[in-house]
Amino acid sequence: MVEPIVVARADHALSRRDIDPDALKVLYRLKEANFVAYLVGGSVRDLLLGRRPKDFDIGTSAHPYQVKRLFRNCWIIGRRFRLAHVTFGRKVIEVATFRRQVPASEEATEAAGTRADTTPRDLLIHHDNTFGTPEEDAFRRDFTINALFYDIGTFSIIDYVGGLQDLRDRVVCAIGDPEQRFREDPVRMLRAIAFASRLDFTIDGPAAAAIGRCGQEIGRSAPARLMEEFFKILRVGASERTFRWLAEAGLLAWITPELARAQTPALWDSLARLDAYRRRFGPMPEALTNAILLGSLVVPLGFSARSFHSRGEPPPVTLGVLPLPRRDLERLRHVLALQPRLHDVPASPRVVASLVNRSAFAEAVTWLEIHGQTPDAVQHWRRPQQERGAGRVEPPAPFRPRRRRRRPRRPGPQG
Repeated sequence: MVEPIVVARADHALSRRDIDPDALKVLYRLKEANFVAYLVGGSVRDLLLGRRPKDFDIGTSAHPYQVKRLFRNCWIIGRRFRLAHVTFGRKVIEVATFRRQVPASEEATEAAGTRADTTPRDLLIHHDNTFGTPEEDAFRRDFTINALFYDIGTFSIIDYVGGLQDLRDRVVCAIGDPEQRFREDPVRMLRAIAFASRLDFTIDGPAAAAIGRCGQEIGRSAPARLMEEFFKILRVGASERTFRWLAEAGLLAWITPELARAQTPALWDSLARLDAYRRRFGPMPEALTNAILLGSLVVPLGFSARSFHSRGEPPPVTLGVLPLPRRDLERLRHVLALQPRLHDVPASPRVVASLVNRSAFAEAVTWLEIHGQTPDAVQHWRRPQQERGAGRVEPPAPFRPRRRRRRPRRPGPQG
């Protein structure tokens, strides 16, 4: 049993005014139902650093279906561990029951016993859903700065692992033995570098040394999960620094040798432009889609609209073990194919209406703004884009083939 550091409301700067109103609704309803409810993870970290969190996640003593009974707008997701998603329009507040880290030996024993004695439904409940206490939940997390809790009942910060001191020292520190934690989940090495790059932190000595020793373990990670982490890196506005750091640490070569070999000025310039654009906004702009994020990474490697020939052929660019989404590459091809048309200004009203009504038009203008280096062209196309959003751009007139005139038939001989 570890006695946590509890920081009273008067001694910290986190205010309920900075928490998403819908997250507060979830926290208060859980509290009113006599469950423990904490704001957890990265949202607490970012609020203490004076940053706007991307997500507001909640930890609770309520089990997933107890959460569902409290919220009509709740969906249960996940196979290995059930999570409750409480939806407010397009916004999702993730609610997770406190859980504990199961040692590999215990997990194997539990799995074997469950297969022999219970049904598949029991396997889900007793084996995968290993619920725990707030303390156990804190110690199963990856880094100390991500294991802080905000208690909606007392408005206090709860710290079991020393995360508050690491925030003050601006250092990313693993919870427990870093080598063991990185071997348990190699993606944590990538996340350590991503957090340090985004927050302008350092990585503490033992964790940095463990990354050097365990780098090749990153190849054991699920490719889809690595692709998801790459998209996260590209979304936050610190991708150039992160990828440089990944290359220096040797992780990039184990994930995607193509990027490790292609450390060219074109690649770093592309990522720097993407970061500069992203930092201009608070929430993620809608037009900055996965296609543009991926394009900022693969276009410097030789991807072009012409290189993507037919649906039956593989993509012209590969990134090691990463499964490049075919849908995003196809969308990127459309974005790149529009670029010559967007550089051709001024254009006739018919051409403008035709381009504005293309499905990829907004993304194409965003790409032009990030990578085109033609501010006049961007300004020219922003106005019809805004008019399209207001519903004032007329679609081009439909093509109607000209009807051929029928020649009159000659009268036949009269009998």
